[in-house]
Amino acid sequence: MAAHHFLLSVAIVTVALFASPAAGEYPWLICSSSTYTAKSRYEKNIYRIGAILPKKASQSPDLFATAQVGAVPQQVWALALCRGDANASYCFTCLDQAFQVLPDACPYRRSATVFYDSCVAQYSNIRSRPTDDTTYNPTRPTLFNINATVEPARFQRVVAALMNATVNYAVYNSTRLYASGEADLDQEFPRVYAWVQCTPDLTPERCRDCLVQNMEYLPTMFTSSIGARLLGVRCSYRYETVPFFDGPAMVRLTGTSASSRAPASAPAVTPATAAGEGRKYSASALVLIVALPTIVVINLVACFLIWRSRWTLEQEKQPSYYTEAEDIDSLEYMLIGISTLRSATGDFAEINKLGEGGFGAVYKGSLPNGEEIAVKRLSKSSTQGVEELKNELALVAKLKHKNLVRLLGVCLEQQERLLVYELVSNLSLDKILFDTEKREQLDWGKRFKIIKGIARGLQYLHEDSQLKVVHRDLKASNVLLDTNMNPKISDFGLAKLFRRDQTQGVTNHIVGTFGYMAPEYVMRGNYSVKSDAYSFGVMVLEIVTGRKNNNCYDTQQSEDLLTTIWEHWAAGTVLGMMDLFFRSSFSESEVLRCIHVGLLCVQGNPMDRPLMSSVVMMLGSETISLGTPSKPTLYGRDNVGANSGIVFGSNFFVHDGPRESI
Repeated sequence: MAAHHFLLSVAIVTVALFASPAAGEYPWLICSSSTYTAKSRYEKNIYRIGAILPKKASQSPDLFATAQVGAVPQQVWALALCRGDANASYCFTCLDQAFQVLPDACPYRRSATVFYDSCVAQYSNIRSRPTDDTTYNPTRPTLFNINATVEPARFQRVVAALMNATVNYAVYNSTRLYASGEADLDQEFPRVYAWVQCTPDLTPERCRDCLVQNMEYLPTMFTSSIGARLLGVRCSYRYETVPFFDGPAMVRLTGTSASSRAPASAPAVTPATAAGEGRKYSASALVLIVALPTIVVINLVACFLIWRSRWTLEQEKQPSYYTEAEDIDSLEYMLIGISTLRSATGDFAEINKLGEGGFGAVYKGSLPNGEEIAVKRLSKSSTQGVEELKNELALVAKLKHKNLVRLLGVCLEQQERLLVYELVSNLSLDKILFDTEKREQLDWGKRFKIIKGIARGLQYLHEDSQLKVVHRDLKASNVLLDTNMNPKISDFGLAKLFRRDQTQGVTNHIVGTFGYMAPEYVMRGNYSVKSDAYSFGVMVLEIVTGRKNNNCYDTQQSEDLLTTIWEHWAAGTVLGMMDLFFRSSFSESEVLRCIHVGLLCVQGNPMDRPLMSSVVMMLGSETISLGTPSKPTLYGRDNVGANSGIVFGSNFFVHDGPRESI
């Protein structure tokens, strides 16, 4: 680990939010102002816990441990964590030194923290719990190198893309919540190396929140930096232009997408090793209407089977994202007995029915552990086969994200085909947003949270999950809200699986909803992650204005919502388009940024629309510069043409040509 100290001779240290004057020196220290008495029981407990934790952490698979000794008020709590690339021996040495240094470096201080390159140690009279947001990073030592490249703007875009990809890998593909990354774009541009880590007792959601929260410092503090780090007790990150971690990078970015112009997309992300199933976790909130209708089997499974048959040779050369054995195993874990579901739903009592559609009824229920569920009882007249259903479930079950409605289980007994989902307790977004009374529940803070949550859910589908999924029917009615107004994307009935190297699909069977479909999909049947981005942009503009974008096909309507917003944007009067219900309290900069991002997403040229990872970064920081959007493309009956084969309806239209075969 000789590379760990390479920066010290050239680094300029900047200290932020410190309680100790020694914080600018290596190792970095944080000392509280409260004190204890010399030779007291508290001091003895500090040395006792310092003798326990180094061994305990170094012998742990996660290189992490916490402990507490003594009784209140002399009780001491401590935490120890080594960087994910350290071996057990080095971890013990680093932590042993840390706990020996701390009492002398922060004399008689009740709380003290020390950061080395490869470990962090902390003791305190207050226990830090992983559920307590305030303990993520109470203080932040930072270090950076001021030595900008000849293309600082491009460099920062590369850094942002690399950090985002590394965070996603750590959160969704590492049980240790640790990842290293490398960006290698071309021979004329320096490589960039990154590292992120959270304490393993955080949930993946809290780890991501912690890291994303601290990523906001990147564009504000490190605009001219070729190297930077932000260290915290609960989560940390670092990037440099020379290697500083041991072993190969877990994530690599390649390609030349980070050009000198404002980026519409991020560089390609390639896991350096095959992605496993990652850390197991469940969504925290429960929900109402369920939508993964039976048609998803035909779409997802057919696409998967065709892809597998056509691309066997290519897959042998690439990491495998799932295997038949894995699918069977994952399905076995999801099986729920018919007696359990009959009991949960009162034997499918009418009073528990939430709704009914062409594929069957949905019932509210409660499992023995108290978890509320929604049970989709597929109609016996459905043509979907059991084997198809098993295959589809095994695939869809791999999609786990807090902003997606989660499939919990399946029952295939007594000629029943039952799908079990988490229960979303609130209504769909459209039922609240477009209701003159209920929309008052959505102040600006909630709307901004909904926009960012939808973006994160789409980023997961497009870029971060084991599967690459294009939703194809993203709209306000397919976004469900839990009790805390957290959004959950639902209804994957039209979703398509993509290969990792696939950029678009083409279909002659166009299905969708007025106002949300991208022009290239309507006109030519082309769909991709960029067509999902278009739908997202429409929703963003609807959420900000409180208006539906459902009149763009009406030739009697002079202007649709997108064109109206664009014209106000060009005239500098776009704030006048805001929903009146939140004008009394809102952030002007956040509203303008959301409108700006929405307009970028609804541009006519798919290549100009940003990837969702870029959208997440744009929404997360007000310092990231945004490109200039072009005018949205308007399409309607006249654009489609009489011979196109597209049949218009009140809520959706389908192409009456042959089925797609991709």
